[in-house]
Amino acid sequence: MNTDDLNFAYKVRHALNEKLDDLPASTADRLASARKAAMARKKADAPARATVQGEVFAGFASQFFLTPRAWLGRMSVMIPLLLLVAGATGLYHFEQEQRIAELAELDAAVLSDELPLSAYMDHGFNTYLTERAQ
Repeated sequence: MNTDDLNFAYKVRHALNEKLDDLPASTADRLASARKAAMARKKADAPARATVQGEVFAGFASQFFLTPRAWLGRMSVMIPLLLLVAGATGLYHFEQEQRIAELAELDAAVLSDELPLSAYMDHGFNTYLTERAQ
């Protein structure tokens, strides 16, 4: 409730309390019995229970660190990261193997062919070898 609502409630309560002495006895008795009946139908207050295990984190982080299955929450983050790193590493090694195989094939072709010495002096041939080597 905001302050305007609270001020209005206090004013209404004060106005009702001012006229309390002017009420007839029968009306006061009826109001008292109605209050007793309402209080009898009221639900009993249940105590609020809260169990705290160690430190408490607010929000979403508490699900990962404080639940009995905290290891599962941590693994659900770590396993995809580990798979991503392993996949990237495997892809890198695969690409390196492909590059090494291409260079070996090029070296074998150059060494097995009988090229004249002028071919090694050709700038286009050197550019081709340099581009293939990178």
